[in-house]
Amino acid sequence: MILKNEFGANKWEHFGGVSPLIAVFKTFHELNPEIEEIINEQTFPLTFAKNKHIASPFKKNRFIYLILQGAVHGYIKTEDGKATTWIAVKNELAGTIRNLWTEEASEEYIESIEPVLAIAIPHAMSRHLYNEFPIANFVGRKMTEIYFKSASERAFISRLPTAKKRYERFLFTYNYLVDQVPLKYIASFLNMRLETLSRIRTAMLRD
Repeated sequence: MILKNEFGANKWEHFGGVSPLIAVFKTFHELNPEIEEIINEQTFPLTFAKNKHIASPFKKNRFIYLILQGAVHGYIKTEDGKATTWIAVKNELAGTIRNLWTEEASEEYIESIEPVLAIAIPHAMSRHLYNEFPIANFVGRKMTEIYFKSASERAFISRLPTAKKRYERFLFTYNYLVDQVPLKYIASFLNMRLETLSRIRTAMLRD
């Protein structure tokens, strides 16, 4: 997938002069100037319109994305259409789960739910940082832990036996998404019809 810097030479002008990814990394560990320089040089901001494919099996994916504004979802195609597998919003990472930080093909699609502002993080840069800097390996491990804890939670939700139990667990874990993402994506994520989700929500309000 070919992406380009839409913001020109002064790409970080509207972001305090540095890549927002640096602040994310620093929540896990302080960085040295060389790491910060590499991040500033190789990451870049970009935008996606609503309903735009950010990654797909037909586009070789070379990036993971830090979402700054908007929301995206990962999905796979089914006989009935699209089945949402995950949702990411502001300050979360979005990337194809099955080939995280690699350029291998994936059956998964990533699509913007609404207009998105994001930071493109090249997989090649991540691998370079891991190879050269122990700090980067520590940060990468911490980020991967978060990623896979979330994947484990999604797997847990999918195995709950009733639609109501799946929605209750969703509210426990992902309550912040309810007011940010259209219900059709939440229903798809929970493997139920939108009408079913609406009935569950109405019944819960009555209780």
